[in-house]
Amino acid sequence: QVKLVESGGDSVEAGRSLKLSCVVSGNTINSYYMGWFRQGPDKEREGVAGIDSNGHESYGDSVKGRFTISRDSAKNTLYLQMNSLKPEDTAMYYCAAAGTYCRGGYSSLGEETCFGYWGQGTQVTVSS
Repeated sequence: QVKLVESGGDSVEAGRSLKLSCVVSGNTINSYYMGWFRQGPDKEREGVAGIDSNGHESYGDSVKGRFTISRDSAKNTLYLQMNSLKPEDTAMYYCAAAGTYCRGGYSSLGEETCFGYWGQGTQVTVSS
């Protein structure tokens, strides 16, 4: 059984940085398209960043240039480096895994329903 466990969430001031981690167990991280999602107060869940097994990255428009997704195959761990944090980045952040293919094409950050495995989330709070 695949299990995803996030950590690294914290309460920080605007402008600071945080690095989230997601440890994958039950299968190798390279078997999946991996993504980070977030859901803020009274907001819908949105895709933040995604990375495929070849290392190709994609980002939501609101985090481009500030966040970086990466994966360490040796540690079976996914990361999200978040710089220049803003109050609007306040949210519960979730790690998720999708198969390489979904609905006849490659899985992508925009196809949230393709992600079959989810972590429990880690809270990030950014104060102004």
